[in-house]
Amino acid sequence: MQSWPEPAVPTVGGSGPALRLYDTSSRSVRPVSPGATATMYVCGITPYDATHLGHAATYLTFDIVNRVLRDQGHEVHYVQNITDVDDPLFERAARDGVDWRALGSEQIQLFRDDMTALRVLPPRDYIGAMESVDEVIEMVGKLLASGAAYVVDDPEYPDVYYRADATEQFGYESGYDRATMERFFAERGGDPDRQGKRDRLDPILWRARRPDEPSWESPFGPGRPGWHVECSAIALNRLGVEFDIQGGGNDLIFPHHEFSAAHGEAYTGARRFARHYVHTGMVGLDGEKMSKSRGNLVFVSVLRRAGEDPAAIRLALLAEHYRADRMWSDAVLDEGRARLERWRAATSATTGPDAAPVIARVREHLADDLDTPKALAAIDGWCRDVEQGIGQSTTAPGDLASAVEALLGVELSHATR
Repeated sequence: MQSWPEPAVPTVGGSGPALRLYDTSSRSVRPVSPGATATMYVCGITPYDATHLGHAATYLTFDIVNRVLRDQGHEVHYVQNITDVDDPLFERAARDGVDWRALGSEQIQLFRDDMTALRVLPPRDYIGAMESVDEVIEMVGKLLASGAAYVVDDPEYPDVYYRADATEQFGYESGYDRATMERFFAERGGDPDRQGKRDRLDPILWRARRPDEPSWESPFGPGRPGWHVECSAIALNRLGVEFDIQGGGNDLIFPHHEFSAAHGEAYTGARRFARHYVHTGMVGLDGEKMSKSRGNLVFVSVLRRAGEDPAAIRLALLAEHYRADRMWSDAVLDEGRARLERWRAATSATTGPDAAPVIARVREHLADDLDTPKALAAIDGWCRDVEQGIGQSTTAPGDLASAVEALLGVELSHATR
């Protein structure tokens, strides 16, 4: 599937310290230690209700990861999927009286447009679930052959399920106890009460054909992939086992990332699917959880149509630490606008303080588990000095503008829509 255009990334002299990120599986901040090419997989959207600010916050987070790794001299092989075959998509299409394929195509294009406007670096591989069905079929077949999966005894709908106990390390990614797993499994797309399952937590790998649902032929009967195994197959076939970073929102910790990892580990025999599991906090609105069911989602495209500068939206979302649950409000956007205006004014000045020290601090803060609040504050301080007439360097404003664009993805040379 086609991704979106890559924005220009200025070259900035020097480099910062090695990146350290919080790893959910170890509950600690640890160094990211890639080879020459860093490998990263981030779960993409199910194409409806795109792009709300929760989506945007997640993809901006991993955009900063991408930029920091590039700044440190790494190539980055970034893979993102699109869950373009899934129950929520079918349900939304039925509710709206539209074809699910048309809805998916429209929303994917809207997402591309929003990512372009927000200056998010595109993935090298942007893969739809429908594109990966053959990969999933091969994976499910091997899991069945190894005994890690089984077919339920149901002549009408002989679904294929994964055995949650197929690997001894199951549960390490989330660290959740059994009760928490069962609660989240039921709330987040699982089917704990499905008759014929061996364990309430066993997730579906292959859903046998149902009326009015798309299906593909397979050695285990016509059907379609389960959610978790799609990501397992897409990631492994492009990044290999034990890739550097698996990312997404913290609502994906369980069951999605736990089972994506488990499927991959059972398939390959590896101990870890990814070296780092990195998760972003949720975005609420005016003191309430932002959700589809509440109908209070805020969309990037709506803000853009209202004339908001995407750079201001970006700064507003980067103002909080990526792991924190945070609230969106008009005041948050106002602060993003005001910060953008200050930065653009300061970097348009003819002189300013030497930019090298502040660029070094920005790099240090970003390398320290993406501490964007401190990185933004360091730039704020430089801008205050400019406002007070401090500094005589004629190259500093341009140097800092280039660094801000490269490291934070915020273009200061002109407003964009």
